[in-house]
Amino acid sequence: MAPPITIISSMATRQLLAELTRQYQRQSGQPVTTESVGGVDAARRVRADEAFDVVVLAANAIEQLTEAGKVIAGSKVDLVRSGVAVAVPEGAPKIDIGSEEAVRQAVLAARSISYSTGPSGVHLTRVFERWGITGQIAGKIVQAPPGIPVGSLVADGKVELGFQQLSELMNLPGIEVLGPLPGAIQIITIFSAGLSATSKQPDAVRAMLEFFRSPETAQIKRHNGMEPA
Repeated sequence: MAPPITIISSMATRQLLAELTRQYQRQSGQPVTTESVGGVDAARRVRADEAFDVVVLAANAIEQLTEAGKVIAGSKVDLVRSGVAVAVPEGAPKIDIGSEEAVRQAVLAARSISYSTGPSGVHLTRVFERWGITGQIAGKIVQAPPGIPVGSLVADGKVELGFQQLSELMNLPGIEVLGPLPGAIQIITIFSAGLSATSKQPDAVRAMLEFFRSPETAQIKRHNGMEPA
């Protein structure tokens, strides 16, 4: 039997990769193992030369790892486009998030808010700065640690208003997803895969990545709250 292809990814693509690899294993017989952690931790481990075959992170993170020689140049494959959604505890009153101003008012009114350390969190901090409310809300921000879903903090009652990739909020018990951020403040993150410089089976990896970006995977990607890239 062929050795397993090992993947490290951020949490945003955890469920997506579970379905993609399950389908690929059924079709090819190639075993695949996936570990999903906070994106910052994943990049740190790849930079430290921990052995993996594939790295799946935001496209800019893959590009940085390529520049550092940790991902093979020319191997990057864009997989999905992923947007940010808003969640509240299950049973909480509905909140209007239909416009930029509505989201701003919701953020100011909430007693606690949370976002991730990933691309969506970086984007939101810039939005809050542009709104001029960073100082007003600083005391009620509950930063989700790397690898901990914002939705779990919302479900536990620690946070009234949570922002994260839709793929990470979907299907979590105890929360209600209000919908995506409005277009004026939405951020779309492209998640990409790259061949790790530590891989000993590059041909097997490239065959799998071809499947990951093939049209037959489009339904799986949409089922997980993302669009094919």
